[in-house]
Amino acid sequence: MTRRDSGPARRVVSLVPSLTEAVATTAPALLVGATDWCNQPADLRVTRVRGTKNPDIAEIVRLAPDLVIANEEENRPPDLDALRAAGLTVLVTEVRSLPQAFRELHRVVVEACGLPRPAWLDAAEKTWASLRPADHPRKAVVPVWRRPWMVLGRDTFAGDLLARLGVENVYGNHQERYPRVPIGELTGSGADLVVLPDEPYRFTADDGPEAFPEIPAALVSGRHLTWYGPSLAEAPAVLAAALAPPAPAGPAPARRGG
Repeated sequence: MTRRDSGPARRVVSLVPSLTEAVATTAPALLVGATDWCNQPADLRVTRVRGTKNPDIAEIVRLAPDLVIANEEENRPPDLDALRAAGLTVLVTEVRSLPQAFRELHRVVVEACGLPRPAWLDAAEKTWASLRPADHPRKAVVPVWRRPWMVLGRDTFAGDLLARLGVENVYGNHQERYPRVPIGELTGSGADLVVLPDEPYRFTADDGPEAFPEIPAALVSGRHLTWYGPSLAEAPAVLAAALAPPAPAGPAPARRGG
């Protein structure tokens, strides 16, 4: 739903961490509410309205926003319907690729909130446009959950970012967007890399790589891989550094005689 005819939003509740950061970085005074998962900017001080999957509808209504921003993947339709039934305007974004992310960010920040196009958005577009295709893409599996194992499948924003950085998602053509795949199938998929983000599941050096003993693992920032907002300007450099193959070991030092 687009903004109502009464003009730009002046009180915004965000139910999406990426969009919370986008609005708060651009015009912090507009934001009156956000979810418990909205942790950027680090100094964000707004009313919390619980999580993305269980927002406090009554509290959101009490805040009297003239715009609630949501996402078709992160937020549940029944919750958004309840907000509309309470008379609130709800803008729902859809982000499954980098170009779509840029369009939706412009729609939220510029069109819905009536703000000047932010410099960070131009910087992000310019940075990503400067990338050149990899000569030899690496094939990767990208788990996003464990117990059960779930991976990136088709048509995902994170998969598009990885492709632009020279990493081909082995399950990029799967019929599901986030398929459940047994670990035996993942380890035998022919991947030469496993990409382990720290969200939504928090993979760490001690939780994740050990399940793929024969495949090099890259631990990456979930914010830079899955968020669409100001972090996009630095995401190529941050992700490229995390995805870079380890440097080959140098020659062993010569042994002294004696």
